[in-house]
Amino acid sequence: MSSANGNAQTDHIEEDVRAIHVARVYAEALLDAAVKRDQVDQVLEELRELVATVLDPNPQLTDFFANKTITKEKKDELLQKVFPGRVSDLLANFLRVLNEHERLDLIRPILHAYTDLTNQRARRMVVQVQSAVPLLDHQRERLVNELRQAFRQEPVLQTQVDPDLLGGLVVRVGDWLYDASVKSRLQSLRNELNERGLHATTQSQ
Repeated sequence: MSSANGNAQTDHIEEDVRAIHVARVYAEALLDAAVKRDQVDQVLEELRELVATVLDPNPQLTDFFANKTITKEKKDELLQKVFPGRVSDLLANFLRVLNEHERLDLIRPILHAYTDLTNQRARRMVVQVQSAVPLLDHQRERLVNELRQAFRQEPVLQTQVDPDLLGGLVVRVGDWLYDASVKSRLQSLRNELNERGLHATTQSQ
């Protein structure tokens, strides 16, 4: 029984890996077309809007797109009814191509891949930042400047506040860990955050 479960889990992981690979192929094709039309950022915003305001609030629509028993013709009717006029012709046609190849279930991973590709193209990098207290504007600016100098790319901060964070500040770029020199340059910012956290604690008591 455990062997069967293990095989099923392995198959699921392999399927996810294949889906991510296929999504990247479609995202690359979409990006190439968007570059030719000078619509790279527009398409990115439209994809984000599609997921955030159409798919996320309507899980039944996601199920509809993923359902292999529903014909491509029925899905195409819905695509032609809902999206023209709401998105660019490029994205509307792209969605129909996805449907033709029965890949509408990949819209979310395509968005993730397209985002990564556009960040790479613009030499931007997504930086996950956790801090014990919210970053002030000058702290954000200092952190961005340090990261820009260290990586020679434009940082895009995604911040999260964790009051239980012992170190005061955790900065991650994918799975990459900072070397000692970068850590030392960020130490003063960590200290300032720790002091603010301590001050807030004593004020509340």
